[in-house]
Amino acid sequence: MTTNFTVPLAKVIKELSLDIIHMPGDAEKVLISSMDVNRPGLELNRFYDYYDTSRIIIFGNAEASFLRSISSEERSKVLNEIFSKKPPAAIIARSIEPMPELLEAIKANEIPLLSTPDTTSSLVAALVSYMNVELAPRITRHGVLVEVYGEGILLIGDSGVGKSETAIELIKRGHRLIADDAVEIRRVSAKSLVGQAPENIRHFIELRGIGIINARRIFGMGAVKMTEKIDMVINLEIWDNQKVYDRMGIDSEYTEILGIKVPVLTIPVKPGRNLAVIIEVAAMNNRQKKMGYNAAQELLQSLGMDISSMQQQEKKLDLDL
Repeated sequence: MTTNFTVPLAKVIKELSLDIIHMPGDAEKVLISSMDVNRPGLELNRFYDYYDTSRIIIFGNAEASFLRSISSEERSKVLNEIFSKKPPAAIIARSIEPMPELLEAIKANEIPLLSTPDTTSSLVAALVSYMNVELAPRITRHGVLVEVYGEGILLIGDSGVGKSETAIELIKRGHRLIADDAVEIRRVSAKSLVGQAPENIRHFIELRGIGIINARRIFGMGAVKMTEKIDMVINLEIWDNQKVYDRMGIDSEYTEILGIKVPVLTIPVKPGRNLAVIIEVAAMNNRQKKMGYNAAQELLQSLGMDISSMQQQEKKLDLDL
């Protein structure tokens, strides 16, 4: 089932540092549900066939110039028609002085009117980028998200396998924690997943035998991060002597999160294995692969094997995320 998310207008105002010209009610109760914005070119000419009333309206130099080119009576009619359809808000770019007819239409239809000194293009880019994150499809899954050498790594596995302990060791080695236990994953574009911790448990880690600790207070601000792109998933599992683990790395495994492919490594856990070091190497190796280098292929080539006939196989893993 698809969940439709919203963001309060008050949050948009704070994020983009917008000035309030007219606010008929509580900005917290005005909910924005569209990632897109509307520059009302066709609407100013009374074409409403594709007018999406859930979008914030942006007025820039072009719209202001067009409105000045028509009579005051026509301006009033056009603006009243547009705002009678109840868009959530309107924003004026470049701190353009609002026309009297615009203010009248805004007040008559009780529409919030905001202003910014930014150019129209800058405003649209910032607003769309922010709304793409805030309104992105999302799921919350059990795991630990850390940043290692700039790579966002999602650690998953059964409870007690050592995810939080590994995260502590990585923090001690200079890497950063994003989320422990629960990771909120958002699809911010067709190719990108971003993870963060739910606000009420942010920076906290549960260590069996010790209890709850605050990583930010113990290790400092440099040990934590608010959000991070998810570049790979590492599945930690107890070592199984009956299972054959990958020893070459020619083929690749992946899982799908919110419809996006994410590389997966399965790392067996047993006493004596330094998981933090292994994960560091996995992060650097994943970065090399993204840059087109595969150590296994170079080794086989140096041994005189013809790798051109070897097709890299991709295998999908249905992980319990």
